Amino acid sequence: MFKDNTSVSTLKTLTTSKAGDSKELAELLTAWKLMCDARYMAETYEANRAICRYVHSTSRGHEAIQIATGLQLKPYDFISPYYRDDAMLLAMGFSPYELMLQLLAKGPDPFSGGRSYYSHPNNRDGNRPQIPHQSSATGMQAIPATGMAQGVQYLEKVHSPLLKTGPAGESPVVVCVFGDASVTEGEVSEAFQFAVLKQLPIIYLVEDNNWGISATAPEVRAMDAYEYAAGFKGLERMRVDGSDFNASYAAMETAIGYVRQERKPILVQACVPLLGHHTSGVRKEWYRAADDLANDQLNDPLPKLRQLLCKHGVAEKTLDEIDRQAATDIQLAFEKAVAAPDPSPGTFADHVFAVTPVTEETGQRSPAGKQRSVMVDAALHAIEEILQQYPEAIFFGQDVGKRLGGVFREAATLGEKFGEHRVYNTAIQEAYIIGATAGLSAVGIKPIVEIQFGDYIYPGINQLVCEVAKSCYLSNGKFPVQALIRVPVGAYGGGGPYHSGSIESTLLSIKGIKVVYPSTAADMKGLMKAAFLDPNPVVMLEHKGLYWSKVPGTLEAMTIEPAADYILPLGKGNIVQSAQPRDIEMGNTACIITYGMGVYWAKAAAKNFPGMVTIVDLRTLYPLDEALIYSQVKLHGKCLVITEEQLNASFAEALAGKIQRNCFQFLDAPVATIGAADLPAVPLNTGLEAMMLPGVEKVIKEINTLLSY
Repeated sequence: MFKDNTSVSTLKTLTTSKAGDSKELAELLTAWKLMCDARYMAETYEANRAICRYVHSTSRGHEAIQIATGLQLKPYDFISPYYRDDAMLLAMGFSPYELMLQLLAKGPDPFSGGRSYYSHPNNRDGNRPQIPHQSSATGMQAIPATGMAQGVQYLEKVHSPLLKTGPAGESPVVVCVFGDASVTEGEVSEAFQFAVLKQLPIIYLVEDNNWGISATAPEVRAMDAYEYAAGFKGLERMRVDGSDFNASYAAMETAIGYVRQERKPILVQACVPLLGHHTSGVRKEWYRAADDLANDQLNDPLPKLRQLLCKHGVAEKTLDEIDRQAATDIQLAFEKAVAAPDPSPGTFADHVFAVTPVTEETGQRSPAGKQRSVMVDAALHAIEEILQQYPEAIFFGQDVGKRLGGVFREAATLGEKFGEHRVYNTAIQEAYIIGATAGLSAVGIKPIVEIQFGDYIYPGINQLVCEVAKSCYLSNGKFPVQALIRVPVGAYGGGGPYHSGSIESTLLSIKGIKVVYPSTAADMKGLMKAAFLDPNPVVMLEHKGLYWSKVPGTLEAMTIEPAADYILPLGKGNIVQSAQPRDIEMGNTACIITYGMGVYWAKAAAKNFPGMVTIVDLRTLYPLDEALIYSQVKLHGKCLVITEEQLNASFAEALAGKIQRNCFQFLDAPVATIGAADLPAVPLNTGLEAMMLPGVEKVIKEINTLLSY
């Protein structure tokens, strides 16, 4: 253990033994070579700006702390670097050529296949530290990285074979790297809170260069990262001169050793100079004064390391030869990278999703001798069966733990049955709940999480869009995020403006996630199993008005509960009511395309038009069963799309446009739509709520209009 204010240049020094001198001198010479490589890479990129046209940052000034960190990480460790950590990547074993392929967005780019910025790595080759996909690392990476530590801790607790350890059983550590300006992000606070609450094995490394693009620290921060960390009880902290390689190596050796042994979090603040540009597109000369740049130049890690090596007897000519060789190596690597092919145009849409194993409906949907079940119980039993079958599955969210079991009792008894290490509460942290799934998935956990109400999802949208949805595509298929995200939605009975929202259009605007919306107990259970088994992020929208079939007209949401083996693949709609063939032949029919509560409004309204209405329950909003939709529209020639959402600019209107475009020559009337009134929120008063929502009478009126064409 060490004290809170450790600052450390004495934690590691050259030993006096010959063997120690030899080993440490070799480390220093390795660091010198890597530092020279990083410098020549930065200079080469600057000298070839016309070729290096994509925006990039380099490690100039940060090399010492980065190399000291990279050299000490093992293949069984996990790390989320940040966007100027190219020296760290070199130290972890990535070649300049590999990094340059990403710099130039080339096809052989091993990280993203030409899809992502320079120094936005990902890796799961087993020979170097594991690096999941992350966004541009301006604080948001704290949550997925902390999720990795959460996953590692769980695997250790259950002694899972999924946990990779060192040759002597050494435990993995997780490292999350920030620039100092990003520590002010609210999502960093959520990560720190969870890390100290659960005492997770993670190192937060802050490279503090005193700049956030053109803003200096005193302009935008009341405290530095070290001071900020003091507010998180249980988070150890250290300061180090990040331009001094010896001090940096010692600090990281101490931090890594502490986390490897104690399995607790620590923050390391490394003070470094910024010698390069913020990025190639935001030039240092635009906002930094000459005296400021000159002052930072005094702390250049490169001459500092050279001086240290000379002090320990390394000949100048040896260092010069390494320097010259680095210049040659970098030039050759750059020329090779420039000559590499661009990505094949045919691959541009690859890896939006990983291939799901669930493609067919299997198992018993309606076992004999069973009574009908409400939707909330079908969901509860599905999660219970998943937790029984898959030890790597965990379930967490607000109030889902054993004391309450969810505000809708949708997790009742699960905490007692599976223990608090598998089913547990979180704080009010929607960003963490969603974003942690990316890190958990990266270490082999299969997370099921819950956002308490649809209206609460918005603080988590940042993580859903930037970290979760983009992971598979930008990692070129290496890191799909397997996550089941449950979200109760919908209005009924005076839930009011913050507990009644419909959010499907917001979600469907996010590419890289799947969205399901069951309307019966059987579909709920089958889709939940398929969503869990899908290797991609799936958001399951669960209408709380259908949970217990308490809303008049929704008794048919109760069905025989399927057997434990039942799985319903995503993307398969269902015809829940068919028009009579004779009426279809006479042209007197219409089809309704809907989902969720819309199914029951449609059923109730259709009773007024016996034999004349076919109802399609979409069940999955993405992927969408377009074949079923178009076949029914072409059969009937008249179509009504019903949604509970506010109609303007909604998924329903977009679907109507798609139907119009693909079925135009078969239509006998314009595609009709009906949805909620375009109000900012659902009113609390039940009378006003009813006025806002579609309802049966409004659907009847729309069907009448449609059939009159």
